[in-house]
Amino acid sequence: MWSTSWGTRSSQSRVKPSEKGIYSLSSRCEDEKKLPWCPPHKVILLVWATIYSVMGYASYLVWKDLGGGFRWSLALPLGLYSFQLALSWTFLMLFLVVDSPGLALLDLLLLYGLVASMVLIWQPINKLAALLLLPYLAWLTVTTAITYRLWRDSLCPSYQP
Repeated sequence: MWSTSWGTRSSQSRVKPSEKGIYSLSSRCEDEKKLPWCPPHKVILLVWATIYSVMGYASYLVWKDLGGGFRWSLALPLGLYSFQLALSWTFLMLFLVVDSPGLALLDLLLLYGLVASMVLIWQPINKLAALLLLPYLAWLTVTTAITYRLWRDSLCPSYQP
């Protein structure tokens, strides 16, 4: 029987109504059809925490190099940063709470393009800030691959094309 919450075939992995809530990406990888390259839960948490810390520092470098305060010169570089933060949190909500890998995948593709744009825009302002975003792009690549695979494969059959 297919579980409506996870789309897994295992009756042991069925989610009870009392267990609904936020689940980790790695818990989806614990099925008998698990992705062999899916990182463990602790790695996922550590990477996201590190990425958010590094992004915060990079945005500070851009803010400082553009003179600080609230200036028009900061509107585009830090506006993109704010928008990507919103998209990043939207991805987490779509994937973990709403359980919609298809919408989460679309969000990730927008997020990837936005972060790539940030790298290009931040590079003339502060090269280090732009370089600090590259690990984020790498992590988004991994996250997008996992999300796509879960959307496409039998783990999430209702989202297959």
